Amino acid sequence: MTAERPDTAVAEPVGGATIDPKEFRHLIGHFATGVTVVTTSDAGAVHGTTVSALTSVSLEPPTLLVCLNRTSLTGRAIANSGHFAVNILAEGQEAAAFHFARSGSDVAAFPTTPGRYGSPLLADALVTFECRVTNAVTAGTHSVVIGEVEAATGSTGRPLAYFRGQFGRLVVEDK
Repeated sequence: MTAERPDTAVAEPVGGATIDPKEFRHLIGHFATGVTVVTTSDAGAVHGTTVSALTSVSLEPPTLLVCLNRTSLTGRAIANSGHFAVNILAEGQEAAAFHFARSGSDVAAFPTTPGRYGSPLLADALVTFECRVTNAVTAGTHSVVIGEVEAATGSTGRPLAYFRGQFGRLVVEDK
């Protein structure tokens, strides 16, 4: 048995099995994340979408996973092409995050360079990872795409943060 903190709200399951999606979105919004734009190219077309669901899976081999809505054009293009790039956005790149959050976003609106498989790498990204898809599974409304990192670059700066539906800054206290 665990003791609950008095200031902690407990979300009760709706219908006995699951939590209400709106309540889940509200609660998971308390988890601060970075912001990325996942890109790919497929049959001569380039695609990109804003993603906050990124996780490091393994160091050997270097592996990442991203979660994309199953209706995402970028997700479908990744399934077809077998590759993708993760562009970790830096502070000040809110415009890119908003732009790629819209369906059908034009990648040409931002300066890019082509990666080894043609996935656009955002010129001002804090970090880029180029990945080859090694697995994908369906989880509810999303596809979980796992990719082995085959190339990566990085620069100095701080990441664009996302918390409770807003962009912000990561502040690290010096010790």
